[in-house]
Amino acid sequence: MRTRLLPLLIVLMAAVLLALGIPLGISVAAAQQQKVVVDRIDDTARFAALAQYVTEVPGGSRPTSRDERKETLQSELASYYEVYGIRAGVFYRTDTPMAQAPADWFLPQTGEVRDAFGEALLSRRSHDPQQVWPWQRRHLVVASPVIRDGDVVAVVVTDSPTGAMRSRILHGWLVIGVGEIAAMLLAVGAALRLTGWVLRPVRILDATTHDIATGRLKSRVAAAGGPPELRRLARSFNEMADNVEDVLEQQRAFVADASHQLRNPLAALLLRIELLALELPEGNEEIASVRTEGKRLAQVLDDLLDLALAEHAEADLTLTDIGALTAERVAAWTPTAEAKGVWLVGDCPPITAWADPITLSSALDAVIDNAVKFTPEAESVEVTVASNGETSTVVVTDNGPGLTDEELGRVGDRFWRSGRHQNVKGSGLGLSISRALLEAGGGSISYGHHEPHGLRVTVTVPRSGPAA
Repeated sequence: MRTRLLPLLIVLMAAVLLALGIPLGISVAAAQQQKVVVDRIDDTARFAALAQYVTEVPGGSRPTSRDERKETLQSELASYYEVYGIRAGVFYRTDTPMAQAPADWFLPQTGEVRDAFGEALLSRRSHDPQQVWPWQRRHLVVASPVIRDGDVVAVVVTDSPTGAMRSRILHGWLVIGVGEIAAMLLAVGAALRLTGWVLRPVRILDATTHDIATGRLKSRVAAAGGPPELRRLARSFNEMADNVEDVLEQQRAFVADASHQLRNPLAALLLRIELLALELPEGNEEIASVRTEGKRLAQVLDDLLDLALAEHAEADLTLTDIGALTAERVAAWTPTAEAKGVWLVGDCPPITAWADPITLSSALDAVIDNAVKFTPEAESVEVTVASNGETSTVVVTDNGPGLTDEELGRVGDRFWRSGRHQNVKGSGLGLSISRALLEAGGGSISYGHHEPHGLRVTVTVPRSGPAA
């Protein structure tokens, strides 16, 4: 969940920073250019004031004064170009230069300089030039009219290089970029802390839910930080878990009490049936059927009591030699298998694992019993002990009729028996009891097909101790 929430927050924060940074960058560029344009306007105004009286005087009077003013203007323009590298000139309406620097600079016939010159001839300063960006090698052209007696007699034009201005804009953008990166890093750090604070109760709740789902019903959500809503959810979850545990405990207690309380009346009933059988002819089929059903009911009650105790009991795990224990159970079931004409073969190398010996023995008894029970005569049942480093397994395979895919999904359910095996002795609780006992100690039991036909049952127990 964090991997989905964190990118969303980062994208939103990046969008906000870009929404703020882009206008700020544009504003910085506009401010730098406006500063240059204002400076050029002041310069052209000063040159226009110097050039205002440098004009041809009718009759040719005062040539000396006229030449001095023109020389002064030319000297100012030359100094201006030498110091700042900005081309500047004063041009008559006929495009003839009054004075210019450098000396080889003249008005072009087209371009920005010509456009600015044309605007100034209309008695107004040229419009502000378009924005120059750091990647554009353009010049800034500013033109101001020289007015005498209300008429435009000449135009002052400046053509400024923009290298220094573009460098200042780029520097300003770098400062903004560094600030944006710093703000982004700060925002990411805040997002990490925020998502961790928000999702920590969710992670704890998820872990606790997994523990309860795997059978550790005592697990509860520990008190943690986070938003008030999630803390309230954690308290509600704990209350729900308490109620569920209480209900399950009541169900177990009911099953145990019911099976225990029914055993005495059932024993008395079976005893009366035996007494009644003494009064009937030998070999009465009805009495034999009643006896069979009574014994089957007694077995079901015993299995129900065992199941209730198994679901409630805690495993007593010890380091056990799985190979030796399995070999012992194979030896114990060999006479039963031989009596039925089934070969029971065991491959039991010495392998250790953490298990409850009584629980594992009971589970193996149930599995081997089923394998021998459903294996035809002259077939074999194989019991193999193996280990993969983390777990130890006992695999029991038979060559019986096996189960379909649908039946494999239901095997081990309480009271479930295949429709093909309803006439075989059993209550349908043996494998359920085995599964409950194994899960209490961290083990499991699984079922699969055995080719070409038969069932493959795998009992798994952990090799790591309870502390690990």
